[in-house]
Amino acid sequence: MRKLWVQIEDSAPQKLKKALLEASKNICDTVVVGEDDIELAKSYGFHVASPIGGEIQTIDEKMLEKIEELKKQQKTVCLKLIIKDRTDEAKAIDAVKKGVDYIIVSCPNWKIIPLENLIAKSHGKTKLLAEVPNSQEAKVALETLELGADGVILRASSPHEIGITSTLIKTIRTRSEEKETKIELVPAKVVSCRPLSMGSRVCIDTCDLMTHGEGMLVGCQSLGLFLIQAEVEESPHVGPRPFRVNAGPVSLYILTPDNKTRYLAELGAGDEVLIVDRDGSYRTGTVGRIKIEKRPLTLVEADVDGSRVKVIVQNAETIRFVTRDGSKSISELKVDDEVLVYYQPGGRHFGVLVGEESIIER
Repeated sequence: MRKLWVQIEDSAPQKLKKALLEASKNICDTVVVGEDDIELAKSYGFHVASPIGGEIQTIDEKMLEKIEELKKQQKTVCLKLIIKDRTDEAKAIDAVKKGVDYIIVSCPNWKIIPLENLIAKSHGKTKLLAEVPNSQEAKVALETLELGADGVILRASSPHEIGITSTLIKTIRTRSEEKETKIELVPAKVVSCRPLSMGSRVCIDTCDLMTHGEGMLVGCQSLGLFLIQAEVEESPHVGPRPFRVNAGPVSLYILTPDNKTRYLAELGAGDEVLIVDRDGSYRTGTVGRIKIEKRPLTLVEADVDGSRVKVIVQNAETIRFVTRDGSKSISELKVDDEVLVYYQPGGRHFGVLVGEESIIER
């Protein structure tokens, strides 16, 4: 879990300071305050980072040479640094070598590249916190270089923004963290494949590349979502499009981050979808565009532990169902074949799972 620190500005009115501290209770790890507000912050039960009198001692670049001395005194040391150029980046790395516990970086001009450089050089050696004014910039900092900063320090201007940023901290996952978590996919035995007439089907073009065994989970019912592989296979008639999943008609469900479902018709450029592989590992992908066209369709029905699940896909050779050891084109799929399904009984309320709700979906 990444850290959330809140900075209380010295110039803020007393009433606002108290409101920010109240909003940060049970949410924030540490508050950063000036000397005059240490006792106020401690009265709310916080760990305090401050130049003097806090559990964590904050220092600036003028005190770089004192880091080793402070560590000998068993101080927890946090360097606050404004990153304007590569010289400042070098100061941060020097502090890492001297054993600083935390580095708070503020990037007033270039924001992404300096943070990438520091993450690459300091990851696992110290805790790198990005100073941000709001939750939007916090998200960028936490996802940078697929590893993300170790946390953010929010220059809080409202209690509401603290709550939003706290929710973000709890839910956001970097690529490296996503690889450590999985969803359970189970085999479903095909019981029928039936051609249908024309319908509006959706191709999801992402801002990412997928590989063999990777795709997206879609289905007619929210309880049973089929893993449809991206268009990664070589073909004598069409080149691979590893950024694309030909997902099915507009009314299908698709699994998105945070275990929510959406209709394919709702998706557009900039939305997030879940990219899943046959082992259940997943990552978040961003939609580059949605392409809807009229195409002939096929209905596939399968059995999971006596429960019937269904999906409709375009009737074309490039649509492939992921299996335990490969993938199978819809044109080759037959009764008794096994395909991979994400099976999760229960109802959905605006995409959110309600496991206790009984629902009938046909």
